[in-house]
Amino acid sequence: MNVVTEQTVQCPYCGENIDLLVDQSVPQQTYIEDCQVCCRPINFDVAVDPGGSIEITAKNENE
Repeated sequence: MNVVTEQTVQCPYCGENIDLLVDQSVPQQTYIEDCQVCCRPINFDVAVDPGGSIEITAKNENE
């Protein structure tokens, strides 16, 4: 069963908060999504532990 949770992270470029939908059934995820405010590409690394805790790292394209 897929559980999708909304998480808020800060854009590494403009500093605005943006909302992401995280699929908790996938323990390791890496993807690129454009900032909803400044439209620059953000590299996301998402880790979900067995207890359901979510850790998100948002990096700019040069990190």
